[in-house]
Amino acid sequence: MRAIIVGGGKVGYYLLKTLLEENYNVALIEKDINLCNKIAEEFDVDVIHGDGTSIEVLEEANIQESEIVAAVTGKDEENFVICQMVKMNFSDKKTIARINNPKNREIFKALGINDTVCSTEVISTIIEGELGNEKLKFIQTLNRGEIILVEAMVNKKSILKDKSISSIDLPKGCVIVSIFREDNVIYPKGNIEIRQDDRMLMSIPSSKKFELEKYI
Repeated sequence: MRAIIVGGGKVGYYLLKTLLEENYNVALIEKDINLCNKIAEEFDVDVIHGDGTSIEVLEEANIQESEIVAAVTGKDEENFVICQMVKMNFSDKKTIARINNPKNREIFKALGINDTVCSTEVISTIIEGELGNEKLKFIQTLNRGEIILVEAMVNKKSILKDKSISSIDLPKGCVIVSIFREDNVIYPKGNIEIRQDDRMLMSIPSSKKFELEKYI
């Protein structure tokens, strides 16, 4: 698989390093000639000095032979233009855009760019999991931070206690993945009753975290 990374800052650098460790064929595009020289000295990859919004530069990076373009510059508007250029001129290529401002996620989606990752949201979710209350314990982020895995402990005051799974009205998009009861793992079915001291592993949209906390 061949990928093109646009942006040679910290995110682009570590993404490049990770993909190379996984034996991907990678090219990198960067405007700053000094960053280009630094990366070219460290990695044996194609490093193109140029603007990732330029069709000519994308072609120089051999986009025809690439499956995906990751726009990870520090500017949301630039990442959007890069993805739009790729979608308009190389429609068979996949794109992913880094978003620096979480408020821009819906704008990107409305304009046809669904594959986005927001490091701000991912980091804030982790911090909330570490510093938040005991109702939900953060486990892992999924789908570029849009989905999170959490663990809910069922205590004697919990609204979930002694209820069957089919009778629970969880917020939209929240799914019970499994239930840990003592040393056993129980896979959820509608007739299973939730008991005190159960630990419930749940997959939820990150936007529903506070709604779920309020519910339980």
